Amino acid sequence: MPHLKGSCHCGAVRFSLFSRAAVPYLRCYCSICRKTAGGGGYAINLSGEAASLKVEGEAHLSVYQAKGTGRDPEEVSPSRRHFCKHCGAALYVFDPRWPELVHPFASAIDTPLPAAPESVFIMLDSKPAWVKLPADAKGANRFADYPDESLADWHRAHGLYDESDPKASKKDKGSA
Repeated sequence: MPHLKGSCHCGAVRFSLFSRAAVPYLRCYCSICRKTAGGGGYAINLSGEAASLKVEGEAHLSVYQAKGTGRDPEEVSPSRRHFCKHCGAALYVFDPRWPELVHPFASAIDTPLPAAPESVFIMLDSKPAWVKLPADAKGANRFADYPDESLADWHRAHGLYDESDPKASKKDKGSA
């Protein structure tokens, strides 16, 4: 499963990437994820290797950089959220502070993803009252902000981190 394929709803944009951490477990309730990609009040981001990202239909992409993410309401986030400019589908996030990574939204992935053994709920200080947490949202997996554990660390701790060779995986699956 380390080679993921995704697309927008209208089909104008398709992408593929190599991911060592592709179990959809992390629910982000920040206002940016919630308002740009989270119809249920949250979005689920995966992790992939930025150098492996291949995009078909780049001319159909639009990029959004959120404002007001820090202490200054005019501050612009360096994170670049990529959407289809026709159907509005949220596809992936790239942040130059971590240039080796790209974070596709699980909702944009067409490759079957495994069920997560647990969920982790982050940015809960941004969660509106109308969004109810599920019963499995216990104290140990709830965070007001970002947890210390990275996506890769969580996957390693659960024996789900993919150690395979990205080049071998691409040969086996073919390019997208």
